[in-house]
Amino acid sequence: MLKIVFLILISFHGLIHLMGFVKAFRLSEINQLNLHISKPWGIVWLLAFVVFIVSAFLIIVKYEYWWLAAFTGVFISQLLIIIYWQDAKFGTIINVIILIAVITAFGEWNFNKQIDREIKSIFQTVNLNERKIITPQMLSALPNPVKNWLKNSGVVGREDIHSVSLKQKGWMKTSPNQKEWNETIAEQYFAIDKPSFLWHVKMKLFSLIETQGVDHFSDGKGQMQIRLLSLIPIVNSSGTKIDEGALQRYLAEIVWFPSAALSPYIKWEPLDSNSAKATMNYKGTVGSVIFYFNGRGEVLKLFANRYKENTDNAKREKWLITIKEIKELNGIKIPAKSEITWQLSSGPFTWYKVEIENIKYNTFVRF
Repeated sequence: MLKIVFLILISFHGLIHLMGFVKAFRLSEINQLNLHISKPWGIVWLLAFVVFIVSAFLIIVKYEYWWLAAFTGVFISQLLIIIYWQDAKFGTIINVIILIAVITAFGEWNFNKQIDREIKSIFQTVNLNERKIITPQMLSALPNPVKNWLKNSGVVGREDIHSVSLKQKGWMKTSPNQKEWNETIAEQYFAIDKPSFLWHVKMKLFSLIETQGVDHFSDGKGQMQIRLLSLIPIVNSSGTKIDEGALQRYLAEIVWFPSAALSPYIKWEPLDSNSAKATMNYKGTVGSVIFYFNGRGEVLKLFANRYKENTDNAKREKWLITIKEIKELNGIKIPAKSEITWQLSSGPFTWYKVEIENIKYNTFVRF
């Protein structure tokens, strides 16, 4: 809806500039413009019209550089407004609105380019030439519940997974007191041999303002960024607590690519007939997650003591992922729906519900 309103605004603004051209060449009587417009300046008015209409077309066809054309239009338009201030001064208001949209679009474009670079750096670590088939013998050293999970998931007899691209939709709350859920869309990318991931999420606040976030783990280090309108940094966190939390997240999310359970940087410890503790040690960062299974070898839930905050006095809190639905996607049974809860002293806070919409293995694709 907002896009349609903006298209109408920028098209209408362009049509207004056509009046200057019509007046300069005396094609029709234009009583709204009192000042004299020479033919050379009439051409400039026509140019502004063309640039704004082209900008509207580029928005419709989703051309990523539409904002550059719109900025050019604003520049030409404002120059004309300054010269013909008495007749055209109120056009400044529309130019300001368009300029805000242009700046926001530029911020999103720039942020997406950064994300593109980080995704490429993740996939550059992947070597698809070293594929091997998962055999029952390769599971022999694993605890029985983990062994049953891998067999049930369908990875035995298939190539091991080296990279993952997935698309999610979700519902998020930013505080325990929040009543309504904010809908999210997200994309996530993993490399397994040199463990890393990038999670990119978009969420609308108040139906209009978009927030984007990136959670990144690479070389044993984590980083979290949140930006308002893709431009204004709200969060930019790193450090040992973020490193550990990002590693634990990676470890929990191997349920989406189960063959990673065989990775040399993960050690398994049996707890009972239906649970096992996974500890991951990579480049000096260490973290653990407990996996709980049912008798059919399906993951029921995951638990970890994990940092919720990045402050100096932050302590580990109980972090629980509850699996709501198992589904076969691309031949592998994985948790398709999950809920993530912080078990706080004040009570449980379920802050995120996530659903996998699409997942691809061993292929480099961005959703």
